[in-house]
Amino acid sequence: MQREPRDWLTSCRVYLRAPVITLLFLGFSAGLPYLLVFSTLTAWLEDSGVDVAAIGFFSWIGMLYSIKLFWAPIVDRVRLPLLGRALGQRRSWMLLGQALIAAGLVGLSGVDPLGHLPLVAAFALLTAFGAATQDIVIDAYRIESGEAEIQAAMASTYIIGYRIGIVVAGAGALYIADAASWSTAYLSMAALVGIGMLTVLLRPEPPRQQGLGRVLFHPRVKRFLHAGASRPEWQRRAGVWLIAAVVCPVADFFQRYARLAFALLLFVAIYRIGDIVMAAMANPLYLSLGFTKSEIASVTKVFGVAMTIGGGVLGGLLVVRYGLARMLVIGGIAVALTNMAFAVLALGGQSLPLLVLTITGDNLANGLASTVFIAFLSSLTSRAYTATQYALFSSLMTLPGKFIGGFSGVAVANLGFAPFFVLSGLLGVPAIALAWWLGRRLPELGGARDTPAP
Repeated sequence: MQREPRDWLTSCRVYLRAPVITLLFLGFSAGLPYLLVFSTLTAWLEDSGVDVAAIGFFSWIGMLYSIKLFWAPIVDRVRLPLLGRALGQRRSWMLLGQALIAAGLVGLSGVDPLGHLPLVAAFALLTAFGAATQDIVIDAYRIESGEAEIQAAMASTYIIGYRIGIVVAGAGALYIADAASWSTAYLSMAALVGIGMLTVLLRPEPPRQQGLGRVLFHPRVKRFLHAGASRPEWQRRAGVWLIAAVVCPVADFFQRYARLAFALLLFVAIYRIGDIVMAAMANPLYLSLGFTKSEIASVTKVFGVAMTIGGGVLGGLLVVRYGLARMLVIGGIAVALTNMAFAVLALGGQSLPLLVLTITGDNLANGLASTVFIAFLSSLTSRAYTATQYALFSSLMTLPGKFIGGFSGVAVANLGFAPFFVLSGLLGVPAIALAWWLGRRLPELGGARDTPAP
């Protein structure tokens, strides 16, 4: 069932709400450390004369972002001493993550990479761990801070802030390193972590529910707890905690969505699959066509980021005006078509106007689809288990695409660029069909988000 569209003025006003503005600064805080442990760090290592083989191993640091679901239950359920009492569950963990990021960046600023690679790796891991922890909490904070109707706008401002953070950590850090030193660049980035810290201190703790609820009263869970009555106290407490932190988030999702649960999980896994698969072959395509590195950087990084931000804002507005169900279908169609636009670019040769047109469409579609999909994932997430459930959804979202994307080079080598990008676009067709199917079966996507009290 589709709701009636809202007028444009009402849709635009959503961006003036305090929770929506807050996510702009938290998005910046999330985007800032990402490149500082990836491409910016590898540029520093290369500039310092570190062997290229050793530099390659630093890509493993990024695995921390992919396995954050393993400590998400701890972030969701464990209250930090002192900080937790003073700031609340979400803000205390967020501040801790930011403190770890700042400490890691300050540590990196004081180390000469040449001859001290283990120490550089340790500080980089500390930074990445703090950043992944912060990501867990920001996702939970976003969902708990605003009602369903403003989630898309919050996702939009988050993406804008995130992209700004990436630009600052990429181009900004390189400019500072060129003008002064790498040490100054990393110290400057550590100081900018203060933006996120200040945001945490100024904004209130969001309300949250406690969600043992129906799961604790499930017959099998009651039998498990009864069977452990004779065990030591610490074992009983550990069993209850594991149920609350691990079993309850999964059981809650299946209880709320019943037969639709598996279809929803399948949809989460395939919605962005085509876009993720094609991403690895975009830069090789540009270079194979003869575009210079400067042209690629100017069009895909600077201009492309602006288009992504524009797509994010547009996505937030369209969800408020037309609803989430419709925009999931439109976002999927937009991404599939713009993937195929790369096939046109591959056949068109070295044409700068065609590159600009392709990047315009691709980044607008990406920004729009990302905003809509983040709002969708937020709608699936119960406020009782925000951190754990969203970490599971976001990991599931990227896993199939990353796995299949590993074979993208083999596909290009055997088929060529144009057929590969056509196939990547066709990968989005099942997701479009499933989005339409789900939209007809869920009267309002996200309507069952909150777990009722038992």
